[in-house]
Amino acid sequence: MSDLLQVKQEMIERQLKARGIEDPRVLQAMGKVPREKFIPKDLVEFAYKDAPLPIEEEQTISQPYVVALAAEILNIQKDDKVLDIGTGSGYAAAVLSELGKEVYTIERHKTLAEAASKRFNQLGYDNIYVLHGDGTEGWPEHAPFDAINVAAGGPKIPEDLKDQLAEGGRLIIPVGKEIRTQRLILTTKEDGEFEKKDLGRVQFVPLIGSGGWLNREAKEVSPPKKEKTAKELIEDVAEPFNNPEGANLSPLLDRIGEARVVLIGEASHGTSEFYRFREQLTRELIQKKGFNIVSLEADWPDAAHVDRFVRDTDISLPEEEPFTRFPTWMWNNGEVLRFVKWLRNYNDGKSEQDEKTGVFGLDFYSMFSSVKAIIDYLEDIDPKLAETARNRYGCLTPYENNPASYGAAAMSNEYKKCEKDVTDMLYKILAHRVEETEKDGTRYFDALQNARLVANAEEYYRSMYLSAQSSWNLRDSHMFETLKSLMDHRGADAKAVVWAHNSHVGDARATEMGARGEHNIGQLAKEEFGDEAYNIGFGTDHGTVAAAHNWGDKMNVMNVRPSPEETIENLMHQVKHDNFILPLHKQGYEKLTTELEESRLERAIGVIYRPKTEMQSHYFQAFLSNQFDEYIWFDKSQAINPLPQRKKEEGVPETYPFGL
Repeated sequence: MSDLLQVKQEMIERQLKARGIEDPRVLQAMGKVPREKFIPKDLVEFAYKDAPLPIEEEQTISQPYVVALAAEILNIQKDDKVLDIGTGSGYAAAVLSELGKEVYTIERHKTLAEAASKRFNQLGYDNIYVLHGDGTEGWPEHAPFDAINVAAGGPKIPEDLKDQLAEGGRLIIPVGKEIRTQRLILTTKEDGEFEKKDLGRVQFVPLIGSGGWLNREAKEVSPPKKEKTAKELIEDVAEPFNNPEGANLSPLLDRIGEARVVLIGEASHGTSEFYRFREQLTRELIQKKGFNIVSLEADWPDAAHVDRFVRDTDISLPEEEPFTRFPTWMWNNGEVLRFVKWLRNYNDGKSEQDEKTGVFGLDFYSMFSSVKAIIDYLEDIDPKLAETARNRYGCLTPYENNPASYGAAAMSNEYKKCEKDVTDMLYKILAHRVEETEKDGTRYFDALQNARLVANAEEYYRSMYLSAQSSWNLRDSHMFETLKSLMDHRGADAKAVVWAHNSHVGDARATEMGARGEHNIGQLAKEEFGDEAYNIGFGTDHGTVAAAHNWGDKMNVMNVRPSPEETIENLMHQVKHDNFILPLHKQGYEKLTTELEESRLERAIGVIYRPKTEMQSHYFQAFLSNQFDEYIWFDKSQAINPLPQRKKEEGVPETYPFGL
């Protein structure tokens, strides 16, 4: 129960306050009503997720933000009488009852009406009255109403509801001539006259009844012939191809232009086509545009093994085998191996180290491998400093097999010294900058980055224990700062490719992450480099994926569920091409850009995939053309090909708690 209270508070802070809900009475009501009591038991873990959830009769319970927004717009006072159309499970009515004197709620499905009435009685809501009937006709026996909330979209505002609105009353309803194209309309009544205000585009279930749609299958009004649908606009702009290896990348390279940072995503960590297309594009960027840095959503020491192989450097490496922590298949697979072998051959043709393209890790989960690499380096250049490092990093040692538990211990006074120790160690290594760079700049830079990693990882594990969203921001800030350090180290000719999940490379400001106060590499790159940063997202409809069901579980090849309606993936699935490159800002096709600026659900599969709760676990709101510059689509995809597993390190998976 304490976990639910915590996520409820996070919901209030991230989903409501962060989006502009300010009314303290509304925030108090949202905090008081237990949303978990209004959803099916098997979805309780998603009770405070920023998304609608399915209930009986193919209906949904609105996401918390929508309920709070309606309550704030209606400005319900403590003596107000409220009419609620579309009871559903009763969640919205319960919130409204915390604000007004009485709530009269109408539900057309008898089973839902009866269940809601029983639920209200059990929870002690004695000021809510339920009617099974046609909500578009209102409840005239109890009219007039000071506020009317309609939680379904109709073709117009029902006249019966307008007639039952009190003087000075407020009515909100989604209205649209098409079932799935609606605008949220606020209607107020002053001196017998009705004034309407458009509050923006929304999407609700259909309002069925005499004053709404006749039935759930009512045909949508066809758009004017002159106006093309989103599907048709995509087909006009899409650049189809048969497979990743056969795609014509020249137009894409032209659009990338003089960008210095190209961020190439993936919609899952286990889909072959994403890796293969990314490989082909990266080869072209290296050969034709001079890109010389390939940075991965991987740990720095692990990637150092790859970099020494492709550039033939003499960097000291940790004894541990790379990519043996969960999830091993993410980088230890045949698709990545093919690229690594190609890059080794490409670099063999370069006589100078500065001409070679390197491979580097951006992530910081390998805290203890980095500690070992630092000490090994210091043993060669300054044995006394190496001994200092052993002492300073000693407070971290008890948690080597379980770094996630370090955060709990770090909250005690005894272990707070670790924060200062690891930071001081970073400063000591920085003090050697000039001298050691002149001796061996590559080895010094590797040790410096490992020291930064340990300092940032120590802070990350502390913040993760506090369950703050800052843990995500710390991680992506570290990855971005690592990217900048790589580019600074490489010099004026530095050009970098980033390989990471869509959730990291797409601009966070165009997703619900931004509303929660979270940022990512894509956003930071756009803010830092402007037009010199170019980000590319991926998507698929169905096929197979390599993933685990839970943290630390073995990898499975799972079937990816076909995308549901009203998602970005379903829109792409309707396009006549199976695979295509979609420029999202192509000159002359501004209508497509505008169409894809509308909020839609987007799928994200990390190293964990849970098909049974896919809508709740793996979908989030996004504005595609604000999120990416390009979108690469594979209608059917297949799982990556993992290499035979080598020895596995023991302990809690260091990628906890993120799957992306």
